[in-house]
Parts: sequence; C-alpha cells; structure tokens
Amino acid sequence: MLALTSPLETWAHRLPAGLKMAALCLWTPLLFALHTPAVLTLATLATAALPLSCGLDFALASARLLRPLWPFVLIVALWHLWLADPSGIAIILRLITAVAAANFVTMTTRLSDMIAVITTIARPLAAIGLSPGLLALAIAMVIRFIPVMLFKAEVIAQAFRARSPRRPGWRILVPILLAALDDADAVAEALRARGGAG
Repeated sequence: MLALTSPLETWAHRLPAGLKMAALCLWTPLLFALHTPAVLTLATLATAALPLSCGLDFALASARLLRPLWPFVLIVALWHLWLADPSGIAIILRLITAVAAANFVTMTTRLSDMIAVITTIARPLAAIGLSPGLLALAIAMVIRFIPVMLFKAEVIAQAFRARSPRRPGWRILVPILLAALDDADAVAEALRARGGAG
C-alpha cells in the first residue's frame, strides 16, 4: 500500500505528532469561525506557506494531492453562481484550506506516530469496553487506504478512457466500489491470519 508520509525530510517531520495533530484539530474548527473571504484568503495563504517552507518539491507534491478536490470545488462554485450566493467563496476557501492542512500533517507524520497518539488519546475508552488499539488501527487503515483508493480510481478511469470516448463519470463508481470491497476483504483476511480483528 502507498504511504502518505513524504520521503522528503523537512523541518516539520521533526515536530511531535501530537503537536501537529492538535494544531490541525484547532485550525479546522477555527476556519468555520471565519466568515469573510478576505480573512479566509489569508488563512489559505498561511496554510499554503507551510508546504512552501519545506521546499519546492514538497510543495508540488502537496499540491498534487489536492487534485481530487477540484471536481467538488467546481460543483460548489457552479451551484453558488447559479444561486448568485457569494457564500460559496467562503465554502471553497475553507474546503481547500482544511484539506491542505490535513495533507501537510499526514505528509510530515509517520503513520506509526499517528497511531501512537490516537491510542494514547483513546485509552479512557477502554473503561467502556472499546479497545484503543483497535480504534487506532481502524483510523490508521482509513488514512492509509485514501491514496490507495485514489490511485485505483485513476487506474479504472484510465482503463475506461482507453475503451470508450465518453467521460468516465458515474460509470466507474461500481468498479471502484468493488475494488474497495475486495481490498477490505483482503485486509480482513490478513488481519485474521495474524491474530488481529478482521
């Protein structure tokens, strides 16, 4: 499976995982407290400055991770243009900024470090019968599968384009869903084989 952590070592890799995850948890709700496009634009620029501070190659890799976001940005923009509602600008800026901030954290934090933080935070849940380790594993699997599914969706879309002049669109949803279910089944089998929950 592909890892989200960037192989390009930066100053942000050396920061504690808990600090970065806490900052992300504070930054994202703060975006929803900001309403004016001018202030949200400053927040977006501040977030964009983080990957840029890590070098051009890192910033370009970070920008490539935002590509799957553009169809949603286009839909929101067209919808609010049709309604003549200027609040769409704020929604788009929040969306881009929140995802860019999350990308920065995942690109500069090892998955094992994130699991350790989640396990520590979830430890009190053991009192009500929930396993902190299983919760951390579930969250880690979701994080790890995001780039895998994006890659598989792109491969399926390319295969469709090679066989048809039409745009893939909704036509590839079923193959993507089947690929996700197949991967989930394979991972469950692997976990059971290793004595984990599956």
